[in-house]
Amino acid sequence: MSQYQRLLLILKPSLRYFSALNHAAALAKASGASLHITTLIPSFKWLSLLEESGRELAREHYLQDRRDWLKSQAKKLRDRDIEVTTEVVWAEDMKQDILDHVAELQPDLLIKEIQHESALKRAFFTPLDWHLLRHCPVPVFLVGGNGFVLPRRVVAAVEMSDSESADNELNERIIKQASSLAMQCEAELHLLYACDVAADYLADVGSLTLADLTKALRRDLEKSFLRLAGRFGVPTDRRHFILGHPVSVLSEFANKHNVDVIVMGRVQSHGMDKLLGSTTEHILYQVPCCVLAI
Repeated sequence: MSQYQRLLLILKPSLRYFSALNHAAALAKASGASLHITTLIPSFKWLSLLEESGRELAREHYLQDRRDWLKSQAKKLRDRDIEVTTEVVWAEDMKQDILDHVAELQPDLLIKEIQHESALKRAFFTPLDWHLLRHCPVPVFLVGGNGFVLPRRVVAAVEMSDSESADNELNERIIKQASSLAMQCEAELHLLYACDVAADYLADVGSLTLADLTKALRRDLEKSFLRLAGRFGVPTDRRHFILGHPVSVLSEFANKHNVDVIVMGRVQSHGMDKLLGSTTEHILYQVPCCVLAI
């Protein structure tokens, strides 16, 4: 049985062509899941300038235009034997309204197109996608790049630590989600760990040099990574233990190997309870592909 029974897709109202719609439809078809499409329309400030009667008429015309377009798209999907329902509603609080829809519909997966924000804006405001990564109770599939709508190459990005049990549960969820996605889409599954051993992570233990500690820790982490890969039957040529900062490593790997989806965690237990979320958040603006956050 597929891990996905019900998908929720959130669409932007400002565009008539949605990459996320194609990805969601392809995934629904491959998994046999039902698809609910919601267009949440933020309230327009200019409507307040109109008379009350004109305001309501303008709102209704705008909604109806979007409903008609979405209805035509839904018909095309039903012609492909995809079970689909739709709605177009006003959103007073986009972040909260999306989470409310998730709570009400209980989907197995939330799908949304990546909304790129400038570095300056990110410095002062939490982007919508970051908010969802931090607070959405179900896995979030953020669509980006120009790859295949059905992935051909899926990468499970895991996090190792010197205490294996700390990350085992999340790593297992990441690999299982990635493996199931790859199986449903007949894609290749790769396992990757970006090993970034910073000096401030290493403890001072007497006569051992920093170089000795670094080599020993890297060796232990690589052994843990290989054991994890072996436990899930990942072929040798699809295991990637790469030294470097996670964002840089994943970005370079995705570009070089034409990755379609990176599956990664949102919270990491790593020595000082560091958040992996920050890595996942910044990955959105660096990789030319989709990100599935667990």
